[in-house]
Amino acid sequence: MLSQQTLFSDASKSFHRGRYTEALASLNKLLDHATDAKTYTLLARTLVALGFREDAARTYVLAAELGGSRAEDYYAEAMKLYFELGQEEMALSLGNHLLQRAQKDPDLAFIIASLFWKRGEKDMIRVFLPALSMSSNSQHNSLAFLLLTGTPENDRDRESVANLLNRMPNSLILIMAHLVAQREVNNYIEMERLQPRLDRLLRANDQRLLEVETPFYNLHWLTDEALNKRVGYKADAFPASHPAERRSMPHRWGKKLRIGYLSSDFWSQHATMKLFRAVLTAHDPERFDITLFCYTDLQHLERETGRDDWGRIVDVRDLSYPETAAVIREHEIDILVEMKGHTRGGRPGILNFKAAPVQVAWLGFPGTTVNTDLDYIIGDHHVLPDASKPHYWEKFCRLPETYQPNDPYQRPRRDLFTRADAGLPEDAFVFGSFNATRKISIANINLWIRILKATPKSVLWIMCKSNESHDNILRKLTSAGIESRRIVFTKVVSYEEHLARLSLADIGLDTYPYNGHTTTSEQLWAGLPVLTMKGQHFASRVSESLLNAIGMPDLIARDEADYLAMAIDLYENPERVKAFKQRLDENRLVKPLFDADRFCRHLETAYEMMADRARRGLEPDHLDVPALAPRTEPFLIEAD
Repeated sequence: MLSQQTLFSDASKSFHRGRYTEALASLNKLLDHATDAKTYTLLARTLVALGFREDAARTYVLAAELGGSRAEDYYAEAMKLYFELGQEEMALSLGNHLLQRAQKDPDLAFIIASLFWKRGEKDMIRVFLPALSMSSNSQHNSLAFLLLTGTPENDRDRESVANLLNRMPNSLILIMAHLVAQREVNNYIEMERLQPRLDRLLRANDQRLLEVETPFYNLHWLTDEALNKRVGYKADAFPASHPAERRSMPHRWGKKLRIGYLSSDFWSQHATMKLFRAVLTAHDPERFDITLFCYTDLQHLERETGRDDWGRIVDVRDLSYPETAAVIREHEIDILVEMKGHTRGGRPGILNFKAAPVQVAWLGFPGTTVNTDLDYIIGDHHVLPDASKPHYWEKFCRLPETYQPNDPYQRPRRDLFTRADAGLPEDAFVFGSFNATRKISIANINLWIRILKATPKSVLWIMCKSNESHDNILRKLTSAGIESRRIVFTKVVSYEEHLARLSLADIGLDTYPYNGHTTTSEQLWAGLPVLTMKGQHFASRVSESLLNAIGMPDLIARDEADYLAMAIDLYENPERVKAFKQRLDENRLVKPLFDADRFCRHLETAYEMMADRARRGLEPDHLDVPALAPRTEPFLIEAD
């Protein structure tokens, strides 16, 4: 009788000589005596060569189940075979043994991720993004792109987009995605490397740029409203007949106007609600019926209380766009106010299913909402000047003082900090920046460098939540010759403490081309003057609107040169800063910016003007709301 060693040797020689039938005969004899991993592996390879792939897969599993240092190798081979055979459940069951390995093996990552993708289970497979994005296989790269979360603050996303761009350096969509991710962490080296390519495309009027760009991130660098209007445009987003059909649908108008607000931001700590909630409680219940169509993430509602005061809340979180529109129609909403636009998590597409006779954009997105069936955008004469009308899909409805509401009741105003508490030098002039750091553009930080160089006894106090942004901002400033001791980064504190510490600065420096919105209001509420610059699109005119509404138009610079000159002048003349702070204190409770009741009355007039046109069967047209008589007394008496 031949020995086991001889039988294995004969089988191996036959296999390598391509005599697979002879090899199989020797292995069948051997299996009567030996069932080790080595024998099963050679058998599996032989079965593959003979075309018996399913048998080979089962045999690889037998080899793996015997354990040993190569068990994962055998599971991997079996999974690949089952995947090729279309036996996805079998392949996926073996993938559970290979999850760690697949994070470094793009072939395994592709199989496991593809199978989970088909099942709609995307979140758990994003761990394979780096492996797929670094692969030389274009199929792997395509799947990696599909797995991106679209959240630029996600470290794995940023790494994966950078990997993909290295593989495909001329892909415009990857360039744009990479720039969004790098702006999020203030990687000025990458921003300066790639921005010239975008500038060349703009000069060449290359339409591809507008096709692959996203409306929200576009506003962070491009201030041409004619181009902003075209970003992401799709001619078939909704049928051209929809607006007229929607407005002519049978509708029962009641004694009260039924206003519906649509958003995912209906939780008290969101920036929008810090502005908007006082309007909800100020609506006149005799004239207006309020419904909130809410798709807020449940994680934000776990500790939420007091929402009952905001109006009727209808949960549409789990509904499709057509289903949500149907629910809105069931509530016979007269005016539907879309509050998210193209910001993250928004569902403006709901309005493309004829949800209400009047459909309006307001507050959430600072620009025109492309691909959405809207009648009006609510703004004011600063953010929506006459010259901008051709560059908006919507008609303008302009409030008389500012488009932005504010809640003066839920904003504590206390002095809780000293400069020493905040790590600020007592004798320095403090320029403060409290906006999201992604808004600090290349031009913006270069201008701040010029300001710091011209004001040697000043410091820049920056709110920064990301370690990577911290390092990149510090690197940019110090490489320009600014001493690191002159850059102070804020600590994370509670909202009450944040408001309290703002007044420690001398001047707030606004960002451009994307201004502070809620953050500018917070600084003005805390008594901190904010220096801004006139902008060329909605997002760059917001602080101009807010400063006018609190009677501080002399803090609006005409251009970069004026911004620089004004910052230096304030540094050199601290008595002017003191005068600005005194005026802010005098104006805060008299001027319109924080007067929630006054704002609500103007907003209600806007709704009545829209409804009047709709009732009479008139097309939407530009509307300007008249102002109430100015206040002469405070709208709020604060407790000591």
